[in-house]
Amino acid sequence: MTSTSPGRPSPGRPSAGLSTAQRPEQRPEQPTELPTELLTELIAQERRLVLPRFTHEDAWALGSLLVGLARERDAPVAIDIRRGAQQLFHCALPGSSADNDAWIDRKRRVVERYGESSYLVGTRFRAKGTTFEESSRLDPDVYAAHGGAFPIAVEGAGVIGSVTVSGLPQADDHALVVEALEQFRS
Repeated sequence: MTSTSPGRPSPGRPSAGLSTAQRPEQRPEQPTELPTELLTELIAQERRLVLPRFTHEDAWALGSLLVGLARERDAPVAIDIRRGAQQLFHCALPGSSADNDAWIDRKRRVVERYGESSYLVGTRFRAKGTTFEESSRLDPDVYAAHGGAFPIAVEGAGVIGSVTVSGLPQADDHALVVEALEQFRS
């Protein structure tokens, strides 16, 4: 997958870094598969990536893993991990900006409101033939159903927080988070 053609999140490596001037989250999504097919994959990811627990130390380990993956790819991302309202981890890598922090906040709010990944929420709207911005009745300056925010779900407790990446095209932001959660969980 290239950084100029976002689409289906791949379990492999997200694309290399882009300048913040390209603002990939604002590019229109050009999915390589039908939204209903992508929905199936995104739902399966959320069911699979439930954790047995999530502590402050786990937030540090997951955040450090994300930083390592992003550095390997020279990805200009910002990373945020929260449990409830508390920010447990934040890192802004070279090439990221305060704009990425604003995207993190907007995508994280979608996870908090819907209890699902921001990419899944946006894809659900597309599968219905509309967009989140047109049909959610939520302020797009406050909420963004773009890929990159994923719920932290704990067995027996449900969604207790979120992990968010911003700086790449939305499918790549999502794929980076999923890759890290899969490695963290194993």
